[in-house]
Amino acid sequence: MKKLSARRRHPLAALVVLLFALAATGGLYAAFAPAKKAQAEDAPTALAKIEEGKKLYLSGCSSCHGLNGQGTSDGPSLVGVGPAAVDFQVMTGRMPLQQQGPQAPRKPVVYTQAQADLLGLFIGSLGAGPAVPREDEYALDGDIQEGGELFRTNCSQCHNFSGEGGALPEGRFAPSLKDVDPKHIYEAMLTGPQNMPSFPDTIMPPEQKKAIVTYITGVTKDEPNPGGLGLGRLGPVSEGLFVWIFGLGFLIAAAIWIAARTPKARTK
Repeated sequence: MKKLSARRRHPLAALVVLLFALAATGGLYAAFAPAKKAQAEDAPTALAKIEEGKKLYLSGCSSCHGLNGQGTSDGPSLVGVGPAAVDFQVMTGRMPLQQQGPQAPRKPVVYTQAQADLLGLFIGSLGAGPAVPREDEYALDGDIQEGGELFRTNCSQCHNFSGEGGALPEGRFAPSLKDVDPKHIYEAMLTGPQNMPSFPDTIMPPEQKKAIVTYITGVTKDEPNPGGLGLGRLGPVSEGLFVWIFGLGFLIAAAIWIAARTPKARTK
């Protein structure tokens, strides 16, 4: 027993135990954490995709935005705009720009989604910016009542309370939100394209943006108008103007017609 006890208290026992523990820890780490290898394999793939995106950029975008995205007199800088801005502009057909003007209108899409993703990777490599939102961020399950309140407070001044759009100064306009993809609505709030202010997550949390997307998608659906003509859904101003011009005009015309056919009018 004394010999066994002495061996247990051998000066090298602690060192042996420590080496054994380190070896076991290293083996377990190598077995259950192969992330480094995966990252090393993904790095060349990511660089290759950025190069593909750069080729697309040089052929379709650099004439206006510069060879390095620094911007020119014909187009703004793209440094720091992020992949979300690229996805919105490209997949709504606003870019490439057809011709210079006060505003880039929505038109048929030129690039595929895969090409837009490659462009976004390249633009994202120029400077950090908003990423393309995930599907769950713009899913149509937000609070529609809250979305309506937020939309009327922040957006209706330009887009109309029902998303029909409206005119702005200097030939610009707020586009109609009808038939706009929910992802693109979210990206527009995130990046603030053209005349629109941006609403980053620090100003408007993702839950509020989702609520607005849900409201817009619901209110712009093709549904019958119980009151008759929609009149652009511009509210009481357009409806009152319609009644004033056509309704009152009809009454005045009817009164003149009746007065012209009275016996007294005929004797004259």
